[in-house]
Formats: sequence, C-alpha cells, structure tokens
Amino acid sequence: MTLKTRLVLFDLDHTLIPFDSDYEWGEFTITLGWRDGVEFTRLNTGFFEKYKAGTLDLHEYVRFATQAIREQGATNSIAARAGFMRAVVQKGITKQALELVRSHQRAGDEVVIVTATNEFVTRPIADAFGVKELIAVELERDAQGQLTGEIKGTPSFREGKVVRVTQWLADRGLDWNSVETWFYSDSMNDLPLLEKATCPVATNPDDRLRALAKERGWRILDLF
Repeated sequence: MTLKTRLVLFDLDHTLIPFDSDYEWGEFTITLGWRDGVEFTRLNTGFFEKYKAGTLDLHEYVRFATQAIREQGATNSIAARAGFMRAVVQKGITKQALELVRSHQRAGDEVVIVTATNEFVTRPIADAFGVKELIAVELERDAQGQLTGEIKGTPSFREGKVVRVTQWLADRGLDWNSVETWFYSDSMNDLPLLEKATCPVATNPDDRLRALAKERGWRILDLF
C-alpha cells in the first residue's frame, strides 16, 4: 500500500504566534505616525472582536487594514514591515512553535501556513518559520501595480481556507484523498478546515474550540 503524503497545515495568528499579526501591524503603524492612535485602535479593536465572534466582513477589514500601506507606498511600507518584524514578530516566535514546525519538516511532511491575514504582513513571518508555502489573503493590484484595498480571488478565511487548500492541492496534481492532512488552529473560524482535516489539532484554542475539541476527541495542544 502506498503511503499518503502528509500535509501539515498551520494557522498563524494565536496558533504559531501568540498574537494577531494583522492587529499588531496596525498598532505598529500608529507608532510610525501613520494613523491617529485613538481612532485607529478603536476601529482595529472592533474588527478584532468581530473576528473572534465570527461576524467579521473580511473585505471591509482588508480595506481598513491596508489603507496605511496604500497611502505610504511600497518603499516605505516594506521598510516599516522590516521594523515590525524586528520589534514585534521575532519576539513572539517561541522555541516551542518553531520546534513544532521543524519537527514536521524533519519528518518529511509538506508544511503550509494557511492564514486569513494578508500576504503583505505574513510572508516574512512564514519565512521566519522557514515555511516556503503560504496560503494567505491575496491583495488585488491595479494596472500600475498599486494595491487597491480589495481582495484578489477567494480569501483564505473560514470556508475559504478549504477552497484555497483544495486549489493548492489541485495545482500539484493532488486532492484530499491523496494526502493525510493535519491542521493546527486556535479558532472556531477555522472549523470548516478542522473538520476537513484527517487530524485536527486545537492549538491554544479559544474557549469554544476547546470545548468542541474535548467533545469530539480532537487533540488539544497548548504551545503558549
């Protein structure tokens, strides 16, 4: 019998890192003077609460979250992102999370980060974990290559994560039946992909997911 390829999928925010990278990037832009602190934090917090409650309009949020980088342009934004990685992200990458990813890589598993945060914020974070394959929210660009504030294609959010992973598999001549799939996530927003995975792992789960994982007998992993 041919052994199936083991595909190991990781959510990012609150799963591999102990915070929401999109939220923290927004707060970081305040320190740069790109946003009014009081108003931006109020709106940013409101969106985050909607995310946790499962009521977030992702298109509305992405327009909000990318406004600063659209106004500042690529050069300033990329430089700021490097500062964000040094000041915030690197400090949040724990030995436990890094070792978990590396243990799967050493085992020969195909490792992919699947996140509802946009590609601009998450590409360097995936690189910091040594993960080449990233499925993130892709950002639309206009004819001049400038970000429009809209999402390109299907966003990797809730049911969209299943759609995007299905596309990723198809691009490689694979389907769900040809792989053994692990998925690590903290959030009930990821329930569609957790239910699709062969081996769902509730990782640093929120209260609702922890209760569901116990009910269904899913593995629970607390990294931090």
